[in-house]
Amino acid sequence: MPSEFAGVVDVRDRLTTAGYLPDEAIETVVYLADRLRKPILVEGPAGVGKTELAKAIAEARDAELIRLQCYEGLDEAKALYEWNYKKQLLRITHARGGDAAGGGEAWEEVEDDLFGEDYLLERPLLRALRHPGDVVLLIDEVDKVDFEFEALLLEILSDFQVTIPELGTVRGTHHPFVVLTSNNTRELSEALKRRCLYLHLDYPSVEREKQIVLSRVPEAPEQLTEQLVRIVRSLRQLELKKPPSISETLDWARTLLALGFDTIDESVAKGTMNVLLKYQQDVEKATGHLRLPPRPEMN
Repeated sequence: MPSEFAGVVDVRDRLTTAGYLPDEAIETVVYLADRLRKPILVEGPAGVGKTELAKAIAEARDAELIRLQCYEGLDEAKALYEWNYKKQLLRITHARGGDAAGGGEAWEEVEDDLFGEDYLLERPLLRALRHPGDVVLLIDEVDKVDFEFEALLLEILSDFQVTIPELGTVRGTHHPFVVLTSNNTRELSEALKRRCLYLHLDYPSVEREKQIVLSRVPEAPEQLTEQLVRIVRSLRQLELKKPPSISETLDWARTLLALGFDTIDESVAKGTMNVLLKYQQDVEKATGHLRLPPRPEMN
C-alpha cells in the first residue's frame, strides 16, 4: 500500500477500511496535510475521536505510530532525548579502573565516548525524526504543556530538525505525518497554530454516531442503536462534569448486548449509567433527566 494519499476519496476509503468514519472536513484536511507536508492541529472536547484519527491515519498509511503524550511539566528529557546516565557512569568507572591498574584512557577520549550514539536514549520526538520509514507522529493533548515547550515544538515542526548540543543538528530522514491534538483547555500560541492546518471535531450528529456504533458493534440491532445514541445525545445537552464520549457510547452498546437487552427503558438506563458517566453528580443529574417508557412485558 502506498503511504501517500492519492486524493480525498483515497483518504475516505483508507480511513474507513481502518475503522474510522471520516466526514468531508476530515478527508480534506488529512489530504492537504499530506500534500502540503503540514501538521494537523485537531481541537475539540475530550472523547470525540481526535486520537483515534491519528491511529487510523497510521493504519491507513501502513506507518508506525509514535505517540508523545503531553502533560504538565513535560520537558526535553522525556520528549526529545536524554543520556543513559547509568551506562555513562559504568564507562567512567571502567576508565578509572584502568588508571588504577597503571594504564587507562585520557579523559578527553572518555568524554567524547560518553556523548556518543551508544549513550543516547531517543524519546518520541527524536525517534520520529530519525525513523527510517513512514511515521505518524501524534503529539497528544498539546494544550497541557507550557509555552517554553511549545518553542521546542516550533523548531521541530518548522524545519523537522533539532539541535543537540553534544551531537549538533539532527535532521529528519523522512517527513513524518504530524497530528497534534488539543482539548482546548488553554489557548495555544499563534506561532504554533500558524504552522498547522486546523481541524475542529465535535460530538457527532445522531445519524453519524449511529453509523459509528453500527460499524464498531455490528451485532447491535439498529433499533437499539438508534435509541441509545439519542439518549447519549440528550445527556450531552446537560451541564455534566464529563459528557459521555464516543468510546463510552460504544462501551454502553456492548454492555447492553452483554446483558441481553434489545431495548432501553428507565430501569435499564439507570442500571447501566455508570458505563456512560464517571462522576456521581453526573449520574444523579442524568437519572433525574431520563424519562423513558417501560419495556413491554414478555408473553
